[in-house]
Amino acid sequence: MQSIDELKQKAKQIRIEIIKMVSAAKSGHPGGPLGLADIYAALYFQILNHDPKNPQKEDRDRLILSNGHVCAVRYASMALSGYFPVALLKTFRNIKSNLQGHPSTRYMDGLESSSGSLGQGLSVSCGLALGARLQNKTYKVYACISDGECGEGMTWEAAQSAVHYKLDNLIVFMDRNFIQIDGFTEDVLKLEPLPEKFRSFGWNVIEADGHNLDQILDSFERAKVHKGSPTIIVFRTILGKGVSFMENKPEWHGSPPNADQEKLALTELESMK
Repeated sequence: MQSIDELKQKAKQIRIEIIKMVSAAKSGHPGGPLGLADIYAALYFQILNHDPKNPQKEDRDRLILSNGHVCAVRYASMALSGYFPVALLKTFRNIKSNLQGHPSTRYMDGLESSSGSLGQGLSVSCGLALGARLQNKTYKVYACISDGECGEGMTWEAAQSAVHYKLDNLIVFMDRNFIQIDGFTEDVLKLEPLPEKFRSFGWNVIEADGHNLDQILDSFERAKVHKGSPTIIVFRTILGKGVSFMENKPEWHGSPPNADQEKLALTELESMK
């Protein structure tokens, strides 16, 4: 078990690696990954049943990344937890690298699915959760989704199916930062009241601060023991968290920092408590 202070340090390391990766690649998405760092620190260093030395172990929890463009946070978490050397993170988005701009099972162990177009992850997760039940498996299926992809019909078809089949082995968590590539979600396509929409479908809905590790851990633990319906944790996050000039700025959804900005971002992150 990791202490809260230890998890905070893991999240800090994840953020530092994210900035280094995206800067080295001169492309990628820094904002979303920075906002998810606390959640992924909790997942990889406490919540998930996984083994970096045996990525395909039969009883592992499954983690689906629907919003694949935020993969820098997953790669950094995997490297820091021992799936592969941290030094490989500098190859992010290189055409010959295993660390592609969207995760692919073709190139990496430790992934359950490849990602591309937004909106597919929840459907994949429903299939995995239903398959686990049919095979009497006890592992959990975790799915990371974005708020922006809730503007797509496929998400709601999957949401309906998950309730119909009472998939209580499915735990979805949403990065609710109110920002997508075209701007603020509520300007692009109004989503609120988003938690209430999932409740109306029959989901067990938990709302939490995605930067408060006590709330993050408590939310996942509550989701693990819930029975009778799927759970979604709506984490309120800040895009670009930890880097002052990126926070809550839509332009940092998918733009890498230049050399001076990288230096400033790393200085700020190094000073985080």
